[in-house]
Amino acid sequence: MTMANQTTTIPKGWKTTTLGNIPESWNLEIAESYCEKVADGTHATPKPVERGKHLITSKHIKDGRVDLSSAYKISENDFIEINKRSKVNQWDVLFSMIGTVGEIALIDRVPDYAIKNVGLFKCGEESRAKWLYYFLRGKIGQDEIQRRMNGTTQSYVTLGDLRSFPLIIPSSNTELKAIVAVLSSLDDKIELLREENKILEATAQAIFKEWFVNFNLPAVVLTKAGFPDGKIKMIDSELGKIPEGWRVGNLTELFDFIKGIEPGSHNYSVKKLSEDYLPFYRVQDTLNYNKTPNVFVDKRILNGKIFKKDDILISLDGTIGRIFIGGSGGYSSGIRKVVGKESFISKFLIFCFLKSDKFQGELNSFAGAETTIKHAGGAIEHIKFVFEKSICEEFGKITNPLFQKMVFNNFQIQILSALRDALLPCLMSGKIRLANK
Repeated sequence: MTMANQTTTIPKGWKTTTLGNIPESWNLEIAESYCEKVADGTHATPKPVERGKHLITSKHIKDGRVDLSSAYKISENDFIEINKRSKVNQWDVLFSMIGTVGEIALIDRVPDYAIKNVGLFKCGEESRAKWLYYFLRGKIGQDEIQRRMNGTTQSYVTLGDLRSFPLIIPSSNTELKAIVAVLSSLDDKIELLREENKILEATAQAIFKEWFVNFNLPAVVLTKAGFPDGKIKMIDSELGKIPEGWRVGNLTELFDFIKGIEPGSHNYSVKKLSEDYLPFYRVQDTLNYNKTPNVFVDKRILNGKIFKKDDILISLDGTIGRIFIGGSGGYSSGIRKVVGKESFISKFLIFCFLKSDKFQGELNSFAGAETTIKHAGGAIEHIKFVFEKSICEEFGKITNPLFQKMVFNNFQIQILSALRDALLPCLMSGKIRLANK
């Protein structure tokens, strides 16, 4: 029996490429011809130094940006030598090539670091850099990255794969600029909200440190809290000198650490948010405040282990001590939802204490550096907190508006991010056109 040939009708004004149908006026181009240069960072391992320049690896590229917080420093000579091969400039695009492959960072300001095992796309100009950045982050780009992935124990993409990476490019520079302007405007709003949240958090953290670590409280606060002369006297305690009238309490006296649930991967679903299915947060999902997990779980099997956008989560397995707010849904057994047992324990008081150097240090010390996968669930039984009820109440009165504003900003970030992510594949493939000349 002979089967009839089947043909696919291409819509008028479109053409077929290896990346699917694109507008006739658009082109397919490889990265090496689109960019001024495609390179990668050093493959050597320079010796860490106490003072010098940061060295960036693939693990430091997160959520569209470079995170310097955990990067070590190298000597000025090593920095100069690496930059002979792969100097990073403003309006370059970085690409994580090994380990967690496919994280993209747009360099929108003059950088001051070197790179190791990181892909470098030198674009030379803002709009072209932004187009490449958004294309690589979009579905077409990410699918192509997955197709080019190598490795079994550790994933990687080769420099040759980056140089030959196919890109969809509008032939009109006006259209290209119009598209990146729309996406950039959303990212700019997101960044402003993030920066405001940093200020809100830093303000609350500064107050927390002065009051509950340095015990340096304003006289007016002390008077309101029942210290009539506006002064405090320091006395000895098991934790050293503390104000008279304050006490040392076990953490579990004040906070409930409610463990999540592990429903098993067989109950994971790719269904979108619905009446019955909720986003399910695992430890890795707490890294990003504005990204909804790609896993959903039937809420009927979560046994009430859900959280709201103003609840505070902390990771206690694997990556220890990561604090997360702003999401909602179910959460895994590697995470705890932290709530106050007493009415005077405010949300920002919990947040600031969990982020404090003291708590984070004790938590990680208990987990131990020698284990492959850290577990710190038992640490909370041994950590103590110095407090005074009236002072805690005053802290809540001052900082609660800041906390609610931060929660609201996170919610706005999620909405804007969802809008950007919905527009991204349509704009980058030409399904939505903004300008044709």
